[in-house]
Amino acid sequence: MLLNFLNEYLSIIIFLFVALTLSIGFIVLNYIFSPSKPDPEKLSAYECGFEAFGDSRMEFDIRFYLVAILFIIFDLEIAFLFPWAISLGNIGALGFWSMMIFLLILTIGFIYEWKKGALDWD
Repeated sequence: MLLNFLNEYLSIIIFLFVALTLSIGFIVLNYIFSPSKPDPEKLSAYECGFEAFGDSRMEFDIRFYLVAILFIIFDLEIAFLFPWAISLGNIGALGFWSMMIFLLILTIGFIYEWKKGALDWD
């Protein structure tokens, strides 16, 4: 029983052991050899050219979150539409009407967000 198990799963166990060893090894090496005192250049303003203002934990407008969620929703919609359009000839009327219901639900959600003013910027 044990010999049969090892014959089938030994390569997977070795792979997992090597991956775990390398992962832990790289983390330990990074911790040992990384500099602990950053130089002034690293602490200077990055990219934007001006010093940070305010607390990094400050509240931000919820509209940023809503726009991001809408982007993800419509990005996923496009990801579903391409395979659907390619296989439309094979899936028939059920596939067509299923996608129409999916698009209708997304459209209703978009109209709801629009009417609530989530897309209006002051």
